[in-house]
Amino acid sequence: MKTRNNYPYIYFFTEPNVVFVYEIRGDNYLTVSQLSKQGGWETYEITEGFEEFNHEEHSPLEGRGYFIRQDNVNFMVGKINELIRIHRKTSTPIKKNGPVHLVSSDSTAGALKVGLDQPKTVIAFKDLFSIGPLWKLDEKVGQDDRHNWLNENINLEQDDYELENHFTKTVLEIEDIPEDVPIYIWTANNGNEQTGLRFLLHILRNKENEIHVANTTELYKQWIHSNDEKPYSNMLHPDHLRVLFEKSQSAISLTQEERVQLLKEWELLTQSNEILRLWKNGKVTSVPSDYFDEIILETISNLHKKQEAKDFIRTGRVIGETIHKMEEIVGDSYLEYRIRHLIYSGALELKGIPRSMRHYSVKIPD
Repeated sequence: MKTRNNYPYIYFFTEPNVVFVYEIRGDNYLTVSQLSKQGGWETYEITEGFEEFNHEEHSPLEGRGYFIRQDNVNFMVGKINELIRIHRKTSTPIKKNGPVHLVSSDSTAGALKVGLDQPKTVIAFKDLFSIGPLWKLDEKVGQDDRHNWLNENINLEQDDYELENHFTKTVLEIEDIPEDVPIYIWTANNGNEQTGLRFLLHILRNKENEIHVANTTELYKQWIHSNDEKPYSNMLHPDHLRVLFEKSQSAISLTQEERVQLLKEWELLTQSNEILRLWKNGKVTSVPSDYFDEIILETISNLHKKQEAKDFIRTGRVIGETIHKMEEIVGDSYLEYRIRHLIYSGALELKGIPRSMRHYSVKIPD
């Protein structure tokens, strides 16, 4: 598919003679699902060469539609975001009123937006950094490797390319942060958020902003409830996050030595072939992918004992019961992936179609 830029328009040419024209109507980066909501499409059939085409000299087609493959839609999103980024850099500099908050959880981002006073900017990953490959994650080759693994192993109930688009969009937003605003990275003592902290610092490695780390596990125990661990930022009420932010504003920003150390830890994580990471003994630790398999099987065995006759058990129930026994939550989707692995290896029997945890049941073979 050929493209041409004519800001705020971008042209996409497909054989033999069709041009899709997209009008950019804002400076926010897009994902596949947002493509039709934040801009305007028109379609043209041309007789002249694509390089000479100017949509203002033609009338768009009406009452006709064309099918666009999802991989081509993903390509379009990438090209549109490239043009948005060029415009953002060459137009009026982006101004951030107040600090920028970075998080590794979409739900935490929502709580921060509600809990913190204006002005503020919150940027979030929707990913789960405790699972999946991390190799070259700031480059397309590494992102493709990670998303291929997720698509092949994790049941993602969302549009094709949506996770990939959102990941790229978030990286672009972070790279666009002006260097005159303070940055707060929210984390907690678990594998996901601590891995996310190190990756965020890797993206920010060439920026000279003041960077503060708000560890909600430590701050919560210090300022709200000393006996309640609250290991995840997304478990906290917006009011609690506001209190923790107020208490952490006076904290000293990360020193250069601390940043260098965390970056070294990130590099070590990217060199591991393991796809599961936990927070153990004060550091992010890579563990074997089957780390929780024994707990899963033990949970199913205990559920069988409660049945009058041994029978299949809904996968969602197995996951819910297993989570209560885990030292650290890694997400429903990872446990569902391990249950499917146990099925394929013969350790569990299957009833239903394993397209999501709601669609099948399992039991330990007789």
